[in-house]
Amino acid sequence: MRLHFQEKPWDLYAMLGYTVITAAILLAFGEGNLLAILLVLFVPGYVLVAALFPGSNVQRVPEIDWIERIALSLGLSIAVVPVLGLVLNFTPWGIRFIPIVVTMTLFTVVVGIVAYRRRMRLLPEQRLSATVHLAMGAWKEHGLLDNGLTIALAASIVVAGGTLAFVVLTPPAGKTFTEFYVLGPAGLASGYPTTLNASEAGSVILGIANHETATVNYTVRIDLLGEQLVYNDSSGFNETVEVNRTTSAMFNVTLADGRNWTYYYTFRINYSGLWKVEFLLFREGDFSSAYRELHLFVRVQ
Repeated sequence: MRLHFQEKPWDLYAMLGYTVITAAILLAFGEGNLLAILLVLFVPGYVLVAALFPGSNVQRVPEIDWIERIALSLGLSIAVVPVLGLVLNFTPWGIRFIPIVVTMTLFTVVVGIVAYRRRMRLLPEQRLSATVHLAMGAWKEHGLLDNGLTIALAASIVVAGGTLAFVVLTPPAGKTFTEFYVLGPAGLASGYPTTLNASEAGSVILGIANHETATVNYTVRIDLLGEQLVYNDSSGFNETVEVNRTTSAMFNVTLADGRNWTYYYTFRINYSGLWKVEFLLFREGDFSSAYRELHLFVRVQ
């Protein structure tokens, strides 16, 4: 069997077609698979090399041969993919599965179009060409050891490519967490209402930032605790003891991943003494224990 191309860039057609189809499959299933090996390991570098060197090394056109072209394709792919990930890291989308697939697809398609336009501007005899003869007889001409080494080398390349594709297209999930914070009325981590007169309004800003990689239902509960200083004979220090507890407010908040919520909360305490304003955050209706907890001591005169 003889495969040949020159007048038409069938190699670019194959690379772009493979990229679009593979990207569609990855996005449809939402996870990486072995189909994406070439999408990471070879195709981005190949189209980039094709754009830089659109012709064949004949007819006095300075170009590179196929061994150099394939080696550069592998090397540039390994170099380009991390750079694309680095660029994504500074965007609102971050290094996630869908943005990575879309970015690599756009890069390959855009550079592939540039490679196509550059190649088609050359005369047909100057365009990149290749001829492949497929024959089983050539395989039988080599010894068992040579054939075994060839198979082992091919298998190692497939394994290495699969590992790289899995690492890039299925990045490990980062640590998930929720930010829960209280700021002063000016939006700073200062100026908290720690001293008030009876019935005087005190204000704070509550904030939640969801980094859980999923939509979460939160409940914020604000408790008012009466505190009393009691001397502990064992420790030799004054300790605060809870006298009473009253729930003064509750809020239900549903946040998608990466979204924030802030609320300007105003409270009043009608009785003098030492009070503790406790801000409790619960998630998904689980009130057995607080997911996050903050507090503010207020002395009322």
